[in-house]
Amino acid sequence: MGVANRLDLTLRLVQSSPDRVSVSELAHRLGVSDMTVRRDLAELERQGLVKRVHGGAVAARAREDGAGFAAREPWQSATKDRLGEAVAELIEPGSRVLLDAGTTTVHVAGHLAARAPLTVAVLSVQAAVRLADRPGIELLVVGGRSRPGERSLVGPLALRTLEALAFDCFVMSIGGVHGEHGWSEFSLDDAAVKQAGLAQSARTVAVADATKLGVRSFSRVAAPGAVDTFVTDTAAEDAGTHPHGPETLAALRDAGVRTLLV
Repeated sequence: MGVANRLDLTLRLVQSSPDRVSVSELAHRLGVSDMTVRRDLAELERQGLVKRVHGGAVAARAREDGAGFAAREPWQSATKDRLGEAVAELIEPGSRVLLDAGTTTVHVAGHLAARAPLTVAVLSVQAAVRLADRPGIELLVVGGRSRPGERSLVGPLALRTLEALAFDCFVMSIGGVHGEHGWSEFSLDDAAVKQAGLAQSARTVAVADATKLGVRSFSRVAAPGAVDTFVTDTAAEDAGTHPHGPETLAALRDAGVRTLLV
Protein backbone atom coordinates (compact mmCIF):
# COMPACT_ATOMS: atom_id res chain seq x y z
CA MET A 1 0.00 0.00 0.00
CA GLY A 2 1.42 3.39 -1.01
CA VAL A 3 1.83 6.21 1.48
CA ALA A 4 -1.02 8.31 0.05
CA ASN A 5 -3.46 5.39 0.11
CA ARG A 6 -2.36 4.44 3.63
CA LEU A 7 -3.00 8.00 4.79
CA ASP A 8 -6.48 7.86 3.22
CA LEU A 9 -7.34 4.64 5.04
CA THR A 10 -5.89 5.91 8.33
CA LEU A 11 -8.07 9.00 8.08
CA ARG A 12 -11.17 6.89 7.37
CA LEU A 13 -10.50 4.65 10.37
CA VAL A 14 -10.09 7.65 12.66
CA GLN A 15 -13.13 9.49 11.28
CA SER A 16 -15.39 6.43 11.44
CA SER A 17 -14.62 5.78 15.10
CA PRO A 18 -16.79 7.48 17.76
CA ASP A 19 -13.82 7.50 20.16
CA ARG A 20 -10.04 7.51 20.17
CA VAL A 21 -8.34 5.01 17.84
CA SER A 22 -5.14 3.60 19.31
CA VAL A 23 -1.84 3.43 17.49
CA SER A 24 -1.69 -0.33 18.03
CA GLU A 25 -5.17 -0.82 16.53
CA LEU A 26 -4.27 1.22 13.47
CA ALA A 27 -1.00 -0.69 13.06
CA HIS A 28 -2.91 -4.00 13.18
CA ARG A 29 -5.56 -2.85 10.66
CA LEU A 30 -2.98 -1.42 8.26
CA GLY A 31 -0.31 -4.11 8.65
CA VAL A 32 2.46 -1.61 9.46
CA SER A 33 4.60 -0.73 12.47
CA ASP A 34 3.58 1.56 15.33
CA MET A 35 6.31 3.96 14.19
CA THR A 36 4.80 4.19 10.70
CA VAL A 37 1.37 4.90 12.20
CA ARG A 38 2.81 7.68 14.38
CA ARG A 39 4.45 9.29 11.34
CA ASP A 40 1.21 9.07 9.38
CA LEU A 41 -0.81 10.58 12.24
CA ALA A 42 1.70 13.42 12.48
CA GLU A 43 1.18 14.17 8.78
CA LEU A 44 -2.62 14.04 9.09
CA GLU A 45 -2.44 16.32 12.12
CA ARG A 46 -0.28 18.75 10.13
CA GLN A 47 -3.08 18.86 7.52
CA GLY A 48 -5.61 19.56 10.27
CA LEU A 49 -7.51 16.30 9.69
CA VAL A 50 -6.84 14.46 12.96
CA LYS A 51 -5.76 15.34 16.48
CA ARG A 52 -3.20 13.16 18.22
CA VAL A 53 -3.99 12.18 21.79
CA HIS A 54 -2.16 9.91 24.24
CA GLY A 55 -1.68 6.55 22.54
CA GLY A 56 -3.74 7.32 19.44
CA ALA A 57 -5.81 9.91 17.59
CA VAL A 58 -9.30 11.37 17.19
CA ALA A 59 -10.92 13.23 14.29
CA ALA A 60 -9.91 16.89 14.35
CA ARG A 61 -13.49 17.96 13.63
CA ALA A 62 -16.81 16.41 12.92
CA ARG A 63 -17.00 15.64 9.23
CA GLU A 64 -19.14 18.26 7.50
CA ASP A 65 -20.81 16.58 4.53
CA GLY A 66 -22.04 19.92 3.26
CA ALA A 67 -18.68 21.65 3.69
CA GLY A 68 -17.33 23.64 0.77
CA PHE A 69 -14.97 22.45 -1.95
CA ALA A 70 -11.81 23.80 -0.29
CA ALA A 71 -12.62 22.07 3.00
CA ARG A 72 -13.32 18.70 1.33
CA GLU A 73 -10.55 18.72 -1.23
CA PRO A 74 -7.84 17.18 1.03
CA TRP A 75 -10.06 14.26 2.14
CA GLN A 76 -8.98 10.96 0.55
CA SER A 77 -7.18 12.72 -2.28
CA ALA A 78 -5.24 9.61 -3.33
CA THR A 79 -8.45 7.57 -3.42
CA LYS A 80 -10.23 10.23 -5.45
CA ASP A 81 -7.39 10.33 -7.97
CA ARG A 82 -7.59 6.55 -8.36
CA LEU A 83 -11.34 6.84 -8.91
CA GLY A 84 -10.79 9.66 -11.40
CA GLU A 85 -8.43 7.55 -13.48
CA ALA A 86 -10.83 4.58 -13.45
CA VAL A 87 -13.74 6.74 -14.62
CA ALA A 88 -11.68 8.32 -17.40
CA GLU A 89 -10.86 4.84 -18.71
CA LEU A 90 -14.60 4.25 -19.21
CA ILE A 91 -14.87 7.19 -21.62
CA GLU A 92 -14.55 6.39 -25.31
CA PRO A 93 -12.46 8.78 -27.44
CA GLY A 94 -14.71 10.97 -29.55
CA SER A 95 -17.43 11.10 -26.89
CA ARG A 96 -19.45 14.10 -25.76
CA VAL A 97 -19.11 14.16 -21.98
CA LEU A 98 -20.91 16.14 -19.29
CA LEU A 99 -18.65 16.42 -16.24
CA ASP A 100 -20.32 17.16 -12.92
CA ALA A 101 -18.99 19.41 -10.16
CA GLY A 102 -17.23 17.98 -7.09
CA THR A 103 -13.85 17.15 -5.63
CA THR A 104 -13.75 13.68 -7.20
CA THR A 105 -14.76 14.81 -10.69
CA VAL A 106 -11.90 17.32 -10.67
CA HIS A 107 -9.65 14.27 -10.53
CA VAL A 108 -11.61 12.77 -13.44
CA ALA A 109 -10.89 15.97 -15.39
CA GLY A 110 -7.18 15.54 -14.74
CA HIS A 111 -7.21 12.15 -16.50
CA LEU A 112 -9.54 12.93 -19.42
CA ALA A 113 -6.80 14.31 -21.69
CA ALA A 114 -5.52 10.74 -22.03
CA ARG A 115 -8.86 9.84 -23.68
CA ALA A 116 -8.80 12.67 -26.26
CA PRO A 117 -10.30 13.65 -28.57
CA LEU A 118 -13.29 14.56 -26.42
CA THR A 119 -15.92 17.25 -26.17
CA VAL A 120 -16.34 17.97 -22.46
CA ALA A 121 -18.98 20.24 -20.94
CA VAL A 122 -18.16 21.09 -17.32
CA LEU A 123 -20.37 22.08 -14.41
CA SER A 124 -17.63 23.51 -12.21
CA VAL A 125 -15.03 26.23 -12.38
CA GLN A 126 -12.34 23.89 -10.99
CA ALA A 127 -12.87 21.31 -13.75
CA ALA A 128 -12.74 24.06 -16.39
CA VAL A 129 -9.32 25.12 -15.09
CA ARG A 130 -8.07 21.52 -15.27
CA LEU A 131 -9.21 21.06 -18.88
CA ALA A 132 -8.51 24.49 -20.38
CA ASP A 133 -6.02 24.38 -23.27
CA ARG A 134 -5.53 20.61 -23.04
CA PRO A 135 -4.75 19.12 -26.48
CA GLY A 136 -7.66 17.20 -27.97
CA ILE A 137 -10.21 18.57 -25.50
CA GLU A 138 -13.00 20.77 -26.80
CA LEU A 139 -14.09 22.49 -23.61
CA LEU A 140 -17.60 23.83 -23.05
CA VAL A 141 -18.34 25.69 -19.83
CA VAL A 142 -22.02 25.37 -18.96
CA GLY A 143 -23.46 28.75 -18.09
CA GLY A 144 -25.08 29.45 -14.76
CA ARG A 145 -24.55 30.86 -11.30
CA SER A 146 -21.39 29.79 -9.49
CA ARG A 147 -22.54 28.48 -6.12
CA PRO A 148 -20.45 30.14 -3.37
CA GLY A 149 -17.97 27.79 -1.72
CA GLU A 150 -18.50 25.08 -4.35
CA ARG A 151 -18.09 26.93 -7.66
CA SER A 152 -20.59 24.49 -9.13
CA LEU A 153 -22.66 25.98 -11.95
CA VAL A 154 -26.35 25.93 -11.10
CA GLY A 155 -29.62 27.78 -11.63
CA PRO A 156 -32.02 28.42 -14.54
CA LEU A 157 -29.30 29.36 -17.04
CA ALA A 158 -27.42 26.10 -16.39
CA LEU A 159 -30.64 24.10 -16.75
CA ARG A 160 -31.59 25.80 -20.03
CA THR A 161 -28.11 25.15 -21.43
CA LEU A 162 -28.27 21.46 -20.55
CA GLU A 163 -31.74 21.09 -22.07
CA ALA A 164 -30.31 22.27 -25.42
CA LEU A 165 -27.51 19.69 -25.49
CA ALA A 166 -27.14 15.91 -25.73
CA PHE A 167 -24.32 13.85 -24.25
CA ASP A 168 -22.95 10.36 -24.70
CA CYS A 169 -21.97 10.16 -21.04
CA PHE A 170 -22.71 12.07 -17.83
CA VAL A 171 -20.04 11.68 -15.15
CA MET A 172 -22.00 12.40 -11.98
CA SER A 173 -20.64 13.04 -8.52
CA ILE A 174 -23.01 12.51 -5.60
CA GLY A 175 -23.52 13.54 -2.00
CA GLY A 176 -25.05 10.22 -0.99
CA VAL A 177 -26.31 6.92 -2.34
CA HIS A 178 -28.80 4.82 -0.40
CA GLY A 179 -30.10 1.37 -1.27
CA GLU A 180 -33.75 2.44 -1.04
CA HIS A 181 -33.69 6.23 -1.38
CA GLY A 182 -31.25 6.23 -4.30
CA TRP A 183 -28.98 9.09 -5.33
CA SER A 184 -29.20 12.35 -3.40
CA GLU A 185 -27.52 15.73 -2.90
CA PHE A 186 -27.21 18.30 -0.12
CA SER A 187 -28.23 21.22 -2.34
CA LEU A 188 -31.53 21.59 -4.20
CA ASP A 189 -29.71 23.50 -6.95
CA ASP A 190 -27.10 20.78 -7.46
CA ALA A 191 -29.80 18.09 -7.45
CA ALA A 192 -31.74 19.89 -10.19
CA VAL A 193 -28.66 20.14 -12.41
CA LYS A 194 -27.90 16.44 -11.93
CA GLN A 195 -31.46 15.54 -12.89
CA ALA A 196 -31.06 17.52 -16.11
CA GLY A 197 -27.74 15.79 -16.79
CA LEU A 198 -29.34 12.37 -16.36
CA ALA A 199 -32.15 13.29 -18.75
CA GLN A 200 -29.82 14.56 -21.48
CA SER A 201 -27.28 11.73 -21.45
CA ALA A 202 -27.24 8.31 -23.12
CA ARG A 203 -25.55 6.80 -20.07
CA THR A 204 -24.45 7.91 -16.63
CA VAL A 205 -21.36 6.96 -14.67
CA ALA A 206 -21.64 7.93 -11.02
CA VAL A 207 -18.47 8.24 -8.95
CA ALA A 208 -17.96 8.68 -5.21
CA ASP A 209 -15.67 7.41 -2.50
CA ALA A 210 -17.05 4.78 -0.13
CA THR A 211 -17.96 7.29 2.59
CA LYS A 212 -21.02 8.25 0.49
CA LEU A 213 -22.59 4.78 0.62
CA GLY A 214 -25.63 4.44 2.86
CA VAL A 215 -25.99 8.24 3.03
CA ARG A 216 -29.39 9.82 2.42
CA SER A 217 -28.85 13.50 1.65
CA PHE A 218 -31.42 16.31 1.65
CA SER A 219 -32.56 16.36 -1.98
CA ARG A 220 -33.32 13.19 -3.94
CA VAL A 221 -31.79 13.10 -7.42
CA ALA A 222 -32.98 9.77 -8.79
CA ALA A 223 -33.88 6.16 -8.03
CA PRO A 224 -31.03 3.64 -7.59
CA GLY A 225 -31.44 2.20 -11.10
CA ALA A 226 -31.16 5.59 -12.87
CA VAL A 227 -27.37 5.17 -13.14
CA ASP A 228 -25.63 2.72 -15.48
CA THR A 229 -22.26 2.37 -13.69
CA PHE A 230 -21.09 3.27 -10.19
CA VAL A 231 -17.36 3.65 -9.52
CA THR A 232 -16.19 3.60 -5.92
CA ASP A 233 -13.24 2.30 -3.92
CA THR A 234 -12.72 -1.20 -2.55
CA ALA A 235 -13.22 -0.01 1.04
CA ALA A 236 -16.96 0.01 0.25
CA GLU A 237 -16.93 -3.76 0.80
CA ASP A 238 -15.42 -3.40 4.29
CA ALA A 239 -18.25 -3.26 6.80
CA GLY A 240 -15.72 -2.43 9.50
CA THR A 241 -14.99 1.02 8.07
CA HIS A 242 -18.23 1.50 6.07
CA PRO A 243 -21.09 -0.33 7.83
CA HIS A 244 -23.64 0.41 5.08
CA GLY A 245 -21.25 -0.21 2.18
CA PRO A 246 -21.91 -3.87 1.37
CA GLU A 247 -25.70 -3.60 1.64
CA THR A 248 -25.76 -0.46 -0.54
CA LEU A 249 -23.63 -2.13 -3.21
CA ALA A 250 -25.95 -5.16 -3.16
CA ALA A 251 -29.02 -2.94 -3.58
CA LEU A 252 -27.44 -1.11 -6.53
CA ARG A 253 -26.56 -4.39 -8.22
CA ASP A 254 -30.12 -5.62 -7.70
CA ALA A 255 -31.30 -2.42 -9.41
CA GLY A 256 -29.17 -3.22 -12.46
CA VAL A 257 -26.29 -0.86 -11.75
CA ARG A 258 -22.84 -2.09 -12.73
CA THR A 259 -20.50 -1.50 -9.78
CA LEU A 260 -16.78 -1.03 -10.33
CA LEU A 261 -14.51 -1.06 -7.27
CA VAL A 262 -10.95 0.23 -7.66
